[in-house]
Parts: sequence; structure tokens; C-alpha cells
Amino acid sequence: MPELAQAPLEAQKQQIAAARYIKRFTRSQRWLHAVLFTTFLGLAATGLPLRFSQSIWARGLASFVGGLGAILFVHKFCAIVLTGAFLIHVKDIFTRSFVHHEKGIFWGNTSMVANWKDVKDLMAHMRYFVGLGPKPQFERYAYWEKFDYRAVFWGMLVIGFSGYAMWFAPFFAHLLPGWALNAALVIHSEEGLLAILFIFSIHFVNTHLRPGSFPMDMVIFTGVEQEDELRHKRPLEFARMLRDRKLEARLGEKPQAWQLNFARVIGFTAIAIGLLLLMLTLTAYFG
Repeated sequence: MPELAQAPLEAQKQQIAAARYIKRFTRSQRWLHAVLFTTFLGLAATGLPLRFSQSIWARGLASFVGGLGAILFVHKFCAIVLTGAFLIHVKDIFTRSFVHHEKGIFWGNTSMVANWKDVKDLMAHMRYFVGLGPKPQFERYAYWEKFDYRAVFWGMLVIGFSGYAMWFAPFFAHLLPGWALNAALVIHSEEGLLAILFIFSIHFVNTHLRPGSFPMDMVIFTGVEQEDELRHKRPLEFARMLRDRKLEARLGEKPQAWQLNFARVIGFTAIAIGLLLLMLTLTAYFG
């Protein structure tokens, strides 16, 4: 009897071991994402004490790290690193599109730019949530991922420019009227606060708390996804790779145990920091 009970378990282990993994993200893309979320957490953790400097917790944090000057230094350092990562990404986009003539960068099935299908997927998903229709079929990127991607671009342009305008105010004072620098202070503060609230609520639900992704979608760390999981999550992408006979060329190696464990630690840490900063933000803002 024990042998019979263990037979299905052994078969399941063999099936998992024999599963194929499909490459979805390159090493450079994963590193850029790591820099992105690390610097964003740093900007959020240092920007909030500057925004709510009169709060009890902000004064306590400033006293612990050596004052608001130290917090501002870390804030600027994270801003420089994030700007560098953003410029590398933009260079990669234009190189792939205009130098290597790669199709689908700005439009198509593999693009991060939203199109009419994403609007239809959003409406279909709303109907699916209330039981009025089937689940929509997603391609390489879903509509919420494209929305997050566009939010990053908006934040880099608006929050980034306003932040540098305040940082190098004497230089920008020669280019902009006085009221523009005052507006930059307001824009940087409010847009930064909006980004923090969005990331630690909507984005966290999509990427950390969604069923099947808790505590974090492992593919952004390992770069590969199990074939059956890809077929389930991205049926249109899987069907396209089969149709174009590119599935075999995208095969990757099975993630090692330390990679998955490390990703789980990062995921739980990000959730803890994000929820803590969200709670402190709401407490300071409404208090």
C-alpha cells in the first residue's frame, strides 16, 4: 500500500523534472528590472520622509540615519542610477528598431505599446471577473503590464525632469521662468506620491498578490517559464511561437533551487517594504 501511494508522487516528480522551460527575458532585461525596482524602493523610502518631514516617523528616520541631508543624498543617488537604467533601455529600443530593424518594437504582438486589442482584453476581463464571459487570451504582454510600462515612462519624464530641475535650479533658472521652478516642486512631490500609491497598491496586486504570482512572478528573475504555464498564461504567444516554429529555439534551462528561493526572498521583502511605505504614506497624508 505505501508503494502504491508513492507511485503518483514519483510520477509527478518525473513529470516536473522532464518539463521544458521557455526563455522569455534576457539577462540584461532582468538586470534592468532589478535596478528599476531597487532604485524605486530607494526613492520611495527616501522621498516620503522628505515629503512628510513633519511626521513623527519621518523625524525618527532622519535622526537615525544622520539627518535629512543623508536621506537626500541617497535619494539623489538612486535617481542617478535609475536615470542611467532608463537611458540604457531607451538606447536598446532604438538600436533594436532602427539599427537592427527588429519588427514589433512599437506596434504588434510583442510590443509594449497598448493597442485596440488591449482595450478589448480589459473589457473582456471585467466581464470575466463577474462571470459574464470567458477569460481573454493574452499575448506576450497583458494590458496591465503595458499600463505599468507606460506609467514608468511617464514617471521618468515628469518626475525625473521636475526632480532635476529642482536639483540644478540655478541652471534651469536661465531656461525657465520662476513660476516653472515652483511648479516643478509641486509636480515632483504630487506625481511621486501618486507613483508610490499606484505601485504599492495596483501594481503589487498584479505582480505580487495575484493568484499564481505570489510572492512574485519568478520569470522576471529566472528568465524562463515552464511550457505548460506559458501555454496557460499566454496562449496567444505560445500559439504564435508554435506557428512560427520558434518554440525550440526559445528553450532554456530549468531554474536552480537557489534562484527560486532568492526570488521568493526578494518577493516577500518587496511586499513587506511596499506595504510598510504605503501604510506610512496614508498615515502621514491623512494625518
